[in-house]
Amino acid sequence: MSLHKVFASALVFASVAVAAPAQDRSPAPEDARAYIVAPEDGATVASPVTVRFGLQGMGVAPAGVDNAMTGHHHLLIDVDPDTVDYSQWVPADDNHIHFGGGQTEVTLDMDPGTYTLWLLLGDANHIPHDPPVRSEPITITVE
Repeated sequence: MSLHKVFASALVFASVAVAAPAQDRSPAPEDARAYIVAPEDGATVASPVTVRFGLQGMGVAPAGVDNAMTGHHHLLIDVDPDTVDYSQWVPADDNHIHFGGGQTEVTLDMDPGTYTLWLLLGDANHIPHDPPVRSEPITITVE
Protein backbone atom coordinates (compact mmCIF):
# COMPACT_ATOMS: atom_id res chain seq x y z
CA MET A 1 0.00 0.00 0.00
CA SER A 2 1.37 3.42 -0.83
CA LEU A 3 2.01 6.05 1.79
CA HIS A 4 -0.78 8.13 0.22
CA LYS A 5 -3.32 5.29 0.52
CA VAL A 6 -2.32 4.64 4.13
CA PHE A 7 -2.67 8.35 4.92
CA ALA A 8 -6.11 8.56 3.25
CA SER A 9 -7.43 5.60 5.25
CA ALA A 10 -5.89 6.99 8.43
CA LEU A 11 -7.94 10.16 8.08
CA VAL A 12 -11.11 8.17 8.62
CA PHE A 13 -9.88 7.08 12.05
CA ALA A 14 -8.25 10.39 12.97
CA SER A 15 -11.31 12.46 12.15
CA VAL A 16 -13.03 11.25 15.32
CA ALA A 17 -10.16 12.24 17.58
CA VAL A 18 -10.58 15.22 19.86
CA ALA A 19 -7.78 17.01 21.68
CA ALA A 20 -7.81 16.39 25.40
CA PRO A 21 -5.92 17.83 28.33
CA ALA A 22 -3.08 15.82 29.83
CA GLN A 23 -5.15 14.74 32.85
CA ASP A 24 -7.44 12.80 30.51
CA ARG A 25 -4.64 10.59 29.18
CA SER A 26 -5.03 6.84 29.61
CA PRO A 27 -2.56 5.28 32.04
CA ALA A 28 0.13 2.89 30.85
CA PRO A 29 2.44 0.64 32.83
CA GLU A 30 5.90 2.16 33.33
CA ASP A 31 7.52 -0.81 31.57
CA ALA A 32 5.22 -0.87 28.53
CA ARG A 33 7.00 -0.22 25.25
CA ALA A 34 6.43 -0.21 21.53
CA TYR A 35 9.18 -1.32 19.20
CA ILE A 36 9.87 -1.82 15.52
CA VAL A 37 10.42 -5.50 14.74
CA ALA A 38 11.56 -4.85 11.16
CA PRO A 39 13.39 -3.33 9.46
CA GLU A 40 16.40 -3.13 11.75
CA ASP A 41 18.00 0.14 12.71
CA GLY A 42 20.55 1.14 10.07
CA ALA A 43 19.11 -1.18 7.39
CA THR A 44 19.28 -0.40 3.70
CA VAL A 45 16.06 -1.57 2.08
CA ALA A 46 14.25 -1.47 -1.24
CA SER A 47 10.80 0.00 -1.71
CA PRO A 48 8.17 -1.09 -0.91
CA VAL A 49 9.21 -1.22 2.76
CA THR A 50 7.41 -3.48 5.22
CA VAL A 51 7.42 -2.14 8.78
CA ARG A 52 6.38 -4.59 11.52
CA PHE A 53 5.23 -3.24 14.89
CA GLY A 54 5.81 -4.74 18.31
CA LEU A 55 4.25 -4.01 21.68
CA GLN A 56 5.17 -5.21 25.17
CA GLY A 57 3.20 -4.79 28.39
CA MET A 58 -0.07 -3.71 26.71
CA GLY A 59 -2.55 -4.97 24.13
CA VAL A 60 -3.63 -3.73 20.72
CA ALA A 61 -7.21 -2.51 20.19
CA PRO A 62 -8.72 -0.50 17.33
CA ALA A 63 -9.30 3.23 17.65
CA GLY A 64 -12.59 3.93 19.40
CA VAL A 65 -12.31 0.81 21.58
CA ASP A 66 -11.73 2.01 25.13
CA ASN A 67 -10.25 -1.02 26.90
CA ALA A 68 -7.79 -0.49 29.74
CA MET A 69 -4.12 -1.08 28.92
CA THR A 70 -4.69 -1.16 25.15
CA GLY A 71 -4.03 1.16 22.26
CA HIS A 72 -3.21 1.31 18.57
CA HIS A 73 -0.03 2.19 16.72
CA HIS A 74 0.98 5.39 14.97
CA LEU A 75 4.06 5.36 12.74
CA LEU A 76 5.96 8.63 12.82
CA ILE A 77 8.28 9.35 9.91
CA ASP A 78 10.96 12.03 10.21
CA VAL A 79 9.35 13.48 13.34
CA ASP A 80 11.64 14.47 16.22
CA PRO A 81 10.25 12.85 19.41
CA ASP A 82 11.23 15.99 21.34
CA THR A 83 8.77 18.08 19.29
CA VAL A 84 5.69 15.94 20.04
CA ASP A 85 3.05 17.22 22.47
CA TYR A 86 2.19 13.93 24.19
CA SER A 87 -0.89 15.51 25.84
CA GLN A 88 -2.66 15.97 22.48
CA TRP A 89 -4.03 13.54 19.88
CA VAL A 90 -1.64 12.42 17.18
CA PRO A 91 -2.18 14.39 13.96
CA ALA A 92 -2.84 12.55 10.69
CA ASP A 93 -0.57 13.49 7.80
CA ASP A 94 2.26 12.03 5.73
CA ASN A 95 4.54 12.01 8.79
CA HIS A 96 2.01 10.68 11.34
CA ILE A 97 0.33 7.53 10.03
CA HIS A 98 -2.54 6.07 12.06
CA PHE A 99 -3.31 2.37 12.36
CA GLY A 100 -6.70 2.70 14.01
CA GLY A 101 -7.80 -0.71 12.81
CA GLY A 102 -5.31 -2.33 15.18
CA GLN A 103 -2.85 -3.19 12.40
CA THR A 104 0.62 -4.37 13.42
CA GLU A 105 2.32 -4.10 10.02
CA VAL A 106 2.34 -1.88 6.96
CA THR A 107 4.01 -1.94 3.55
CA LEU A 108 4.87 1.50 2.21
CA ASP A 109 6.07 2.74 -1.16
CA MET A 110 8.90 5.08 -0.16
CA ASP A 111 11.10 7.31 -2.29
CA PRO A 112 14.85 6.76 -2.11
CA GLY A 113 16.41 8.49 0.89
CA THR A 114 17.15 8.21 4.58
CA TYR A 115 14.25 8.16 7.03
CA THR A 116 13.77 8.08 10.78
CA LEU A 117 10.85 5.90 11.94
CA TRP A 118 9.32 5.36 15.37
CA LEU A 119 6.06 4.16 16.87
CA LEU A 120 3.75 5.88 19.31
CA LEU A 121 0.81 4.08 20.89
CA GLY A 122 -2.45 6.00 21.13
CA ASP A 123 -5.56 5.29 23.18
CA ALA A 124 -9.10 4.99 21.79
CA ASN A 125 -8.99 8.69 20.85
CA HIS A 126 -5.43 8.74 19.38
CA ILE A 127 -4.03 10.38 22.52
CA PRO A 128 -0.67 9.05 23.78
CA HIS A 129 -0.78 7.22 27.10
CA ASP A 130 0.71 8.48 30.35
CA PRO A 131 3.59 7.76 30.29
CA PRO A 132 3.89 7.66 26.48
CA VAL A 133 4.36 4.17 25.05
CA ARG A 134 6.77 4.59 22.16
CA SER A 135 9.62 2.95 20.37
CA GLU A 136 13.16 4.11 20.01
CA PRO A 137 13.64 5.81 16.63
CA ILE A 138 15.36 3.81 13.91
CA THR A 139 17.00 5.08 10.76
CA ILE A 140 16.65 3.31 7.43
CA THR A 141 17.94 4.04 3.96
CA VAL A 142 15.65 3.31 1.02
CA GLU A 143 17.50 2.64 -2.22
